[in-house]
Amino acid sequence: MRQFAKPILLSASIVALVVSGLSFTPKAAYAGKSMAEKGKEISFHRQKGNCLACHKMADGALPGNIGPKLVNMKARYPDKSKLRAQIWDATINNPNTIMPPFGKFKIVTEEEIDMIVEFIYNL
Repeated sequence: MRQFAKPILLSASIVALVVSGLSFTPKAAYAGKSMAEKGKEISFHRQKGNCLACHKMADGALPGNIGPKLVNMKARYPDKSKLRAQIWDATINNPNTIMPPFGKFKIVTEEEIDMIVEFIYNL
């Protein structure tokens, strides 16, 4: 019986790590915040939007430089639905883009995309 104790303990530890990594619940984490504030948190979250990995934007620490700087977004996207479509699946407008299709691949939920759009649109 002692021989099986370590593998069982190791398996339980791995399950605990995986479950803790998947326990990101937007409703609990963002209660009482505006849509834009929620969107900022998702945009900066390393396991969710992670926009900072590629884009420079206001208040962002250690931004990437792969994608364009996210500034003056209302002028760039006068139609907010086009910005949302870009985040949902950028390959529609540019099949060669390296931007992940956040909605199509369900990296973030539809509700989270709406929150991200509210934040980014006001940059």
